[in-house]
Amino acid sequence: MSEQTKSWDERIDEVWADASGEEVGDDTIARIDALAAERGRDDARAEFERAGARDSAGRPAEAVELYRRALALGLDDEHRPQCVIQMASSLRNLGEYDEALAVIRAEEEIAADGPYRDAVATVHALILASSGRPAQGLSVALLALVPHLPRYHRSMTAYAHEIADLDA
Repeated sequence: MSEQTKSWDERIDEVWADASGEEVGDDTIARIDALAAERGRDDARAEFERAGARDSAGRPAEAVELYRRALALGLDDEHRPQCVIQMASSLRNLGEYDEALAVIRAEEEIAADGPYRDAVATVHALILASSGRPAQGLSVALLALVPHLPRYHRSMTAYAHEIADLDA
C-alpha cells in the first residue's frame, strides 16, 4: 500500500510501530508533527498525537499542554481516556501530584466500567506511591486486581482497604 492510500490513522500507527523498542526523539516528534499538520491545530486527535510524541520523548511539560488542548477540543470515546491517563502520568512525572490525582480520580468516576479502568487504576496507584502514599497506592492496585481473581474477592477487598490506612 502506498503512503497516499494509507489512512491518517494507519500512518500514525506506522510511526508508533517504527518507534517501538527505541527511545523516542526528535525524528518521531517531527514525523508525528508532520502528520498532525495535515489535520490542523484545531484537531483534537492531532494534538493528542503531538502530545504523545513529546511525552514518549521525555518532555512531559510540553505534553501536558498539548493533552489539555486535545481534551478542550474534544476527543472521541477511544482517545479521551487515553489522553487523560497519559496526562495524569505526565503530571505525576512533573511532581504535580494533586492535579494528577484530581484528573485520574475524575476519570475513575466517568469511566468506572470502561475498557481503560485498569490503566486508570495503575496510574492512580503510581501517583499515590510517588506522592508519598505507597500504602494507598498498593490498595488501589489491589482493588483493581480483585475482579480478576477467581476467588477471595471479599477478603482481598478488606485487606486492600486495611492497607490503605497505613499511610494515615
